[in-house]
Amino acid sequence: MTKYLIEETIAPQGFQGISQKPEDHSEVLRPLFEAVGCKLEQFYISGIENKAYLIVESPDLNSVYTLGATFMAGGAASSIKYIPLITWPEAVDLAKKAASLGYRPPGK
Repeated sequence: MTKYLIEETIAPQGFQGISQKPEDHSEVLRPLFEAVGCKLEQFYISGIENKAYLIVESPDLNSVYTLGATFMAGGAASSIKYIPLITWPEAVDLAKKAASLGYRPPGK
């Protein structure tokens, strides 16, 4: 499973819902994530930036997109970024693989 950082710009309707019914929304969202085979690991909000940041474990990108489409259609988010995350050991493996390709940049 891959981890993703989801960066969501909270729509005005999202803030309106938070102010009308304050609650730990991570508990509301958790079953939605589980329904598409994902796991919501962390959920943060930055009121200053008008953003929500979620760390999600997902079997594939389509499952994450499904959740994003749900949030957008429901009016909670006005934009969403999906950022795949890798561990340091994975980054080292990628660097080794890239170094073995023998790529030569143009002009060199």
